[in-house]
Amino acid sequence: MSAQAPPIRNRPPAAVPQAAAPSDAIRQPCAACRAPGAVPALSMAFQPIVDLQEQRVDAYEALVRGMSGESAADMLKWATGENLYAFDQACRVKAIELATRLGIDRNLNINFLPNAVYEPRACIRATLDAAARTGLDPRRLTFEIVETESIADTPHLLNIISEYRKMGFRVALDDFGTGHSGLARLDTLRPDIIKVDRALIQDCDHDQFRLGLVAGIIVMGAQTGVKVVFEGVERLGEVAALRSIGGRFMQGYYFARPAFETLTAEAEINGLKPTAGAS
Repeated sequence: MSAQAPPIRNRPPAAVPQAAAPSDAIRQPCAACRAPGAVPALSMAFQPIVDLQEQRVDAYEALVRGMSGESAADMLKWATGENLYAFDQACRVKAIELATRLGIDRNLNINFLPNAVYEPRACIRATLDAAARTGLDPRRLTFEIVETESIADTPHLLNIISEYRKMGFRVALDDFGTGHSGLARLDTLRPDIIKVDRALIQDCDHDQFRLGLVAGIIVMGAQTGVKVVFEGVERLGEVAALRSIGGRFMQGYYFARPAFETLTAEAEINGLKPTAGAS
């Protein structure tokens, strides 16, 4: 790919004749959504995404937890077909309410399940209400697409992305480089951000082939205007290798583990030396 190629990120996703209408089952709020208490009480842990160029926290990703710190895997057992919508909504609202109560002044990343969104403008209402109620600028929100299975209804997902952008949100494609999140999916969805999976990061300082693949992703991001975040960074050697090829935004245990109901301060993040006056 030529280094002189013009950025194309602002070019809209490939046009589709008409977004496929969600099925009647998806249109109707599920039984769990109509039944208070069907979704368990939940909380959030927050993990920072660091900007190594600016030596600051760029964003915090909200990760669902139980009220006593139970894992995301334990909580996601509740995200079934019957209460998928209600669970997704509860996670969004909790992330915003808790992050603002903790005084967040950075971007906030929230995971979302595409199959839980039956109509973007209707399903975003609770999110917008929570942002307005807490004073969080919606432009600080990034929604990370979590695809636990292949999403067959691509026009519906493109419609979600289009509507979210109209509302000022950004969209990230999670786990890039593994499973369904490959180059073809990237070309179809054209997200604002890609989060490169740990599978491509692990031991990249000892594997020139793998590091070369990651370097290609950085070049691709620069040429298309897609922000590249490396997740699952666990070792100093990986940090150094990624920085040597132009890596800037990173997330992982090397910097900080997810903190239950806490926003890890920059002074407590490994590998950051906040500059004087940095906000």
